[in-house]
Amino acid sequence: GTLLNLSVSDHGRSDSLLLSWDEPEGGAEGYSLTLSSLGLGTLLQNGSAGPNITSFWFHGLTPGMRYKVEVTATLACMETTSQAVTAQTSPSPVRNLSLSSGGRSAVLHASWVHARGQRDGYHLALYHSDSQTLVRNASVLPNASTFLFDGLLAGSEYALKVSTLAGSSQASTSIHQWTAPSIPTQLRLSPGSSTSLVASWVGAGGAAWLHLALHNLLTQTVTTTLSARRGLTSYTFQHLRPGTQYWLGLSATAGPYTVGGPNATAWTYPLSPGNVTLSSSEEQSSLQASWSTPAGERDFYLVTLQEGEDGALTRNISVGGDNDHVTFHGLSPGKQYSVQVTAVAGPYRASARSTAAWTQPLAPSGVSLSSQGSPYSLLASWEEAMGEGYVLAFSPMEHLVKNSSLLRGVTNFTYEGLRPGTLYTFEVSTMAGPYTSTPRRITSWTYPLPLEQLTLSNQGHSTSLQASWRAAPTGSTGYTGTLWETKSQERVRNMTVGNNWTNVTFEDLVPGRQYTLEMAAMAGPYRSPVRSATDWTYPLAPTGVTLTNTRHPLGLSAFWDKAAGDVDQFHLQLYSKSHPAQRNISVGPNTHNFTFLGLSPGIQYFLKVTVLAGPYRSSSHFATEWTYPLSLANVSVQPGRRPQELHVSWVESGGGRDHFVQLSVAESLSIIRNVSIPRGVTQLDLEGLVPGSRYRVEIISQAGPHRTSSQTAIGYTVPLPPLSLSASPVSTAWALAVHWETPPGQRDGYLLSMHEEGSSAPARNLEAGKDSTNVTLARLAPGTCYLVGIWAVAGPYRSLPKNVTGCTVPAAPTNLSLTNPGSSSELYTCWNKPRGGRDHYRVILYSLSTQSRDRVQTLSPDAQNITWTHLEAGSRFAVQVIAVKGSLEASSTNVTQWTHPLAPANLTLGSPSASTLQVSWAAMGRGAEDYVVDVYDTASSSRVGRMVLGGDARSHTFRNLSPGTRYSVAVRATAGPFHTSTPNLTHCTREYDALLA
Repeated sequence: GTLLNLSVSDHGRSDSLLLSWDEPEGGAEGYSLTLSSLGLGTLLQNGSAGPNITSFWFHGLTPGMRYKVEVTATLACMETTSQAVTAQTSPSPVRNLSLSSGGRSAVLHASWVHARGQRDGYHLALYHSDSQTLVRNASVLPNASTFLFDGLLAGSEYALKVSTLAGSSQASTSIHQWTAPSIPTQLRLSPGSSTSLVASWVGAGGAAWLHLALHNLLTQTVTTTLSARRGLTSYTFQHLRPGTQYWLGLSATAGPYTVGGPNATAWTYPLSPGNVTLSSSEEQSSLQASWSTPAGERDFYLVTLQEGEDGALTRNISVGGDNDHVTFHGLSPGKQYSVQVTAVAGPYRASARSTAAWTQPLAPSGVSLSSQGSPYSLLASWEEAMGEGYVLAFSPMEHLVKNSSLLRGVTNFTYEGLRPGTLYTFEVSTMAGPYTSTPRRITSWTYPLPLEQLTLSNQGHSTSLQASWRAAPTGSTGYTGTLWETKSQERVRNMTVGNNWTNVTFEDLVPGRQYTLEMAAMAGPYRSPVRSATDWTYPLAPTGVTLTNTRHPLGLSAFWDKAAGDVDQFHLQLYSKSHPAQRNISVGPNTHNFTFLGLSPGIQYFLKVTVLAGPYRSSSHFATEWTYPLSLANVSVQPGRRPQELHVSWVESGGGRDHFVQLSVAESLSIIRNVSIPRGVTQLDLEGLVPGSRYRVEIISQAGPHRTSSQTAIGYTVPLPPLSLSASPVSTAWALAVHWETPPGQRDGYLLSMHEEGSSAPARNLEAGKDSTNVTLARLAPGTCYLVGIWAVAGPYRSLPKNVTGCTVPAAPTNLSLTNPGSSSELYTCWNKPRGGRDHYRVILYSLSTQSRDRVQTLSPDAQNITWTHLEAGSRFAVQVIAVKGSLEASSTNVTQWTHPLAPANLTLGSPSASTLQVSWAAMGRGAEDYVVDVYDTASSSRVGRMVLGGDARSHTFRNLSPGTRYSVAVRATAGPFHTSTPNLTHCTREYDALLA
């Protein structure tokens, strides 16, 4: 029959088949079509088509099903021709395809819902997304709906393609998914340098991305975050702060999965301190270690002090990380030390060492220079002091110095061949490194030789002796002598005279006393062997010789006062003009009265008393007396109710009719009052007397022609107190000048009492003569107030007190300093606290550069420093510290200092011509004292020009430069010793070609 060339296709549709055929030759009247199941042959669908139709669609078919289709063409004459073929519909893709890791890093689980229709099976293809490589290829049975892929890479994206197979056709569905990432292990964070940390880890391939976050644990801030692709195993964090602890956190990410990883902490290396120095401090036996604070952080500094060349550890001190110095106290004087400063940050350290420094040596103690009793040598000795050796200096006063050096260990030296009686000076200093201690100075004398031909003579005087001698044969500074009482061996007087004296007179000696003079030549503290001489002063005749009635009818008593001085014995001669008989009696030196018995009463007798002392004698005037009646008893003299009064009282003893009270000034014995008192009166008030005077009172009893005198009584009137008392400070010393006016009347002297206000110490007492009107109280504390009291004294009595308060001038502060701590707006003032007290300090800061007002601060009396802030940059200041006590002041000397200037601003460069470079700038603040402009050739780094300009300059042009050359310029502002520079700015001079163009 005729071939129809029947073909079947689905055109990508799984539920339809398109039949296509060729029209037979001669055409066809129509076509009939059948669709039946393959195998069973069951007719499923049929259809027809008219002529000229060559295709037909069967719809509603089952995907993936095999069919038999047949086309029958009706030809002319009722003939037919048929052709049958088999065909299969395309399968449908699976539904609800899913792919998940379930949180596992090496597994993906695939699942799906079966496709509609029929199928021969499924084909699964798993691809790695990044590399586009086929990882797994699997075919499964048509009833399978899950599949497990294992052994996959962690943290990777995969693409799964599931194809439904039906014959030669297939229908595919794809999906993408990630495996869960794996966590990197063995995370380490270690310092790479002082500004970097190196992080490393193992197992970095199990994540698509790694996220790192570095935290500064000191500031609690995030310093650096980083996201890295798969495979990175280390990373270096740069630009970190030295000596700082950091915390690193790590997490892994793959698609939608993120897993937190390990963390680590580490420190950056600290920087070592810079400019470590060890220098002596203001305190004795102290050294100060100082250093420059390096950049970054640190936990603390470990400061190690080492002693000597072997570096023996002496001190180990930890100080805070913000400190830049430490002072070691109590070190051994004159020793060599070095210091190591270690910055400690976590487990890491960075050290720097200073050069060696010495403590100031102390001068040797126990320095002595002694003659050892020799006129011709001196032995110098001292105690061992720490150091390297000693420097000795020895010379007579005001002569050339003999210097010598001794090694350590020698502690004495003898100077021979010296001159007797001469003063020599010896100095010894300790050497240690570059230092020499303050010398310990001492002077001493050689022994002098003795004087010759010493004599002692009274030359007829009763109160003086003259000594004479011949000068010593060699040097001496003078002569010293001691006058002794020969009998008692009590020292009477010391005398010292110059070496040009050959005699001296001792005045105010005791008459009639034997004296021994011992003399020696003198040189400093040394004395020559002693020479001695002896003699008596002339005795004085007795005074107050009286002859009185002893109330015995046959006796008279002789009384006499021992005159000043000594006696060996008294000789008494008594006689009467009425009787030729004469009595001669000798009595001992301590006898001052004698009673002659067997005399006639009422007879006048004459008495002469002669003093004997050694080979010398002296007689009194004659005394005469009659026998007397009984005298009054218990005569008492007391001060009255007022300073001008005396109260006299007595006890009557009978035997008299009237009494006469006789008052005399004690020193003159002249009677100034003679008051008659009737019998029976036993007291009397004497008025109108001189205050503070000593009076003698006697009461005469009279009976007929005879009188008898009572015992003499001595009394004082009370003195008047001083007038106009004042106490003022002495400007040149820490003392008070106490002044007063003399009150009316008399006095024996003054008693002064001084007490420091606020002190529990006992008052200090001193005496002043009766004619004194002032006294200076010395050795007082500066800036202290004292309560001064004064009394007039007469005998045992005192006047009413007068009191006054006075204050001493305060001591001025010392060692005033004004330093710049490196600031443009601050200055630091400190001083030593002076002795004594003060109410406060007044500190004045003067501006020497501008007309600004002075700054004044009042500080507590214990203050020793002040910091001045908000000062004008580049200015000069002076400071003065005044100690104030009430209205009294004491000022320090003024010291000056500068603040740092501010660097010029807006530095600009220009080249107006080929060989010139113009520099301009702007001043900051008040500007500067001067400006220094430096220009450098950038290529050679050599300076080619410098100009120092005044403070009002703002520009300068450098000429004769090389065209087309790059230069570097900096401008420095100067103020006093300080300067501040701009950063260097570069610029090229113009080319000649540019000028021609």
